[in-house]
Amino acid sequence: MAAAPRLRHPGSVVAGVDGSEEALSAALWAAEEAFLRRSALFLVHATDTDALARYLFQAEIDESRRTGREVLDHAAGTVSAHHPEVTVLKELSDRPPSEALRHAAALSGTIVVGHRGRGGFASLLLGSVGLRTAATASTPVVVVRGHSATEHPGVVLAGIRDDHDLGCARAAAHEALLRGQPLRLLHVWRTAWPRGERTPPRTGPCHQAADHVRVQSRTTGLLRAEFPDLKIETEGVKNPSVPGALVEASRDAVLLVVGGRRAPDYLGPTLGRTTLALLQHAHCPVELVPRHGPGHGSTS
Repeated sequence: MAAAPRLRHPGSVVAGVDGSEEALSAALWAAEEAFLRRSALFLVHATDTDALARYLFQAEIDESRRTGREVLDHAAGTVSAHHPEVTVLKELSDRPPSEALRHAAALSGTIVVGHRGRGGFASLLLGSVGLRTAATASTPVVVVRGHSATEHPGVVLAGIRDDHDLGCARAAAHEALLRGQPLRLLHVWRTAWPRGERTPPRTGPCHQAADHVRVQSRTTGLLRAEFPDLKIETEGVKNPSVPGALVEASRDAVLLVVGGRRAPDYLGPTLGRTTLALLQHAHCPVELVPRHGPGHGSTS
């Protein structure tokens, strides 16, 4: 495998494993990411026995831990066979799965999960642990689905909404440079609003169009100045469905990077209707980068 470029991409790579094929595929994707970043890969299996200890016999706890060690050993062996150059570290945690993954990632790690799991309290099924991890993330979370980047070369796709997505765009630019592939910025201008959802101010179509062009041009200009060696494509489209447009665009992408956001009282601090739809239907892995304000999550 060719040497990867050395970039300032902080944080470790943490993959949750539960014995499912989807989690193992996610661990292999995470190993490739760790190689590109020149970092170690942390494999985490969580038994959740801390919370359930009062309801379990000691023999059940011991069996859960034994099974967890077997899952970790199998995943580590498979990863090392495919990526012998990556240092693999294993962690068996008694914490709940989402908490264990966030703890392992600490302040700057990237969490990687499969889009489905085995079920039960040790699962990483999107809709349970994977969903909670994505919804409460304070660091990037990648949900691996679709084809791997090594098998299907393409672009790194970034979904851009407004100026607060500059950090998301920067993260996508780093991912594109790591892979030696172009970055495509896609700004979707929604032309219809779901019933019951607050509509934008009635400032007129011309003014709204100018705002969308400004966001797209400003983000593209800043990235081209910051990443002069990166090929950047940019496109703005009108579509009644933002997630629909991004899902369709993900067919030609190796990774889709989006900023985490939500409507009030929805699923969590970083997960809203659009991001949930992408995690469930995109044709490639999806990286969710929490939004913390203008230029959030800067990796420069």
